[in-house]
Amino acid sequence: MNTVLVVAAHPDDEVLGAGGTLARHVHCGDRVHALLVADGATSRYASGMAEVLAKCTRRAAQVLGFASVHQLSLPDQRLDTMPLLEVTQEVEKVVDRLRPDVVYTHFPGDVNADHGVVARAAWTACRPYVLPGLRLFAVFETPSSTEWAWPVEGATFSPALFVDVTSTLDDKLDAMSCYESELRDYPHPRSLHALRERAAYWGSRVGRGAAEAFQVLREVT
Repeated sequence: MNTVLVVAAHPDDEVLGAGGTLARHVHCGDRVHALLVADGATSRYASGMAEVLAKCTRRAAQVLGFASVHQLSLPDQRLDTMPLLEVTQEVEKVVDRLRPDVVYTHFPGDVNADHGVVARAAWTACRPYVLPGLRLFAVFETPSSTEWAWPVEGATFSPALFVDVTSTLDDKLDAMSCYESELRDYPHPRSLHALRERAAYWGSRVGRGAAEAFQVLREVT
């Protein structure tokens, strides 16, 4: 049994980026934990929405079968105004407690600045001499963020790890449906139909019905 941790910037990112893969881990008997860093609401919604999203996160976690959810509720879209050390220390507290074997987080070149901060904080928190038992550190795309990144060198998501989620794609979409306020109409990338299409596209790259794609930053075998 592996301990798996997904470190996501906002409520719904854990599902958008790796929901099918995380459900597959659960089905295989692994213990999956989620860490949500920012509240996902204060920059976009009226007062009270952070609590609504927190409830959505817990519902989605139940759908996917997570063992635990940790919500730091740091200010949305303002993580880049905080010292990176402070964000990293908050992530480290959870990493030190769980000692994960596998970590998934954001691709650091996303257009969303919070995603980049969280990716760098997770990378630092999981450095080898702090977490020597870590076997896989991989980053995922976040639909409506990764593909809209500024086109500079190093900001292109180049996956080499593909996880067959044919059997768990419906779990992912059911979990995403818990985030009613974050869903959009097709053809927006955060529509359920577009998410199904995206999984089919990645699956077609590797001869599977549906897949999620990851860029591996560290793997120890």
